[in-house]
Amino acid sequence: MESISAQFTSEESRQRYDELVAAVGATVVALDFDGVLSPIVDDPTEARIHPEAREVLIDLAGVVRAIAVVTGRPARQALALGDLDEVGDEIGDHGKELFVFGQYGNERWSSTQRRVISPRPPHGLSSFERELPRVLRAAEAADAYVEEKGLAVAVHTRRLPDPAGAFERLLAPLRELAVRHGLTVEPGRNVIEVRSPGMHKGHAVEALVAEQDAGGFLFAGDDLGDVEAFEAVGELRKSGMPTLLVCSASDEQSALVALADVVVPGPDGVLDLLRRLTADAR
Repeated sequence: MESISAQFTSEESRQRYDELVAAVGATVVALDFDGVLSPIVDDPTEARIHPEAREVLIDLAGVVRAIAVVTGRPARQALALGDLDEVGDEIGDHGKELFVFGQYGNERWSSTQRRVISPRPPHGLSSFERELPRVLRAAEAADAYVEEKGLAVAVHTRRLPDPAGAFERLLAPLRELAVRHGLTVEPGRNVIEVRSPGMHKGHAVEALVAEQDAGGFLFAGDDLGDVEAFEAVGELRKSGMPTLLVCSASDEQSALVALADVVVPGPDGVLDLLRRLTADAR
């Protein structure tokens, strides 16, 4: 494979790509939304899917077993921002299925069932939200954007004058408040998300493998919330399954670079890699 935007992290990683191409018909491709299919923007409610992603995903569906979007966003929000219900219709024309795992796997939707399955909000979330304004004021971050996600709350510092400084001031007190209410904290790119413990993207990977009888797996992520998915794919690799880990890199977050087989520059690079995979599989 030759691509201007993709950088393999080792010669072994190049071999992993070739092995995945050989097993592509049995491969599940799972992708984060923000930073992978959609560019990061100041207002998370405006994070539209990359304009070329629809065509790339539909073409990809012709060669792989299934495609999944695995995101921290609510499933309905990802569906709306990505027009993924319509993408799922066209993927269905290939006889394949599109899955959306929302809120780190707590919610799920598929292009065949076409309804979001979601649990009740976690115990303690409402009381956490009542105390949140006090913590924001104490950390001099009262103007941080608070995104209520139904099963989680995300505090965004991107719009503040000093996003990184506000993030650092908030992380410890938000973690302390979350623990007090039986919740867990997921730091991200200028965002701190608070949600119920026990569910992460690694579980979504495991579910996809079992339900799709996957013989190969590709996961593309960009942030700390994708680490468990990378680790789950690493376990599949140990069992002998062809796998590929893709980091959609940015100046804001580099945690996944050391874990990845391929490093690409943001959503443009992710789509370029998927195009190459589709072409090499044919």
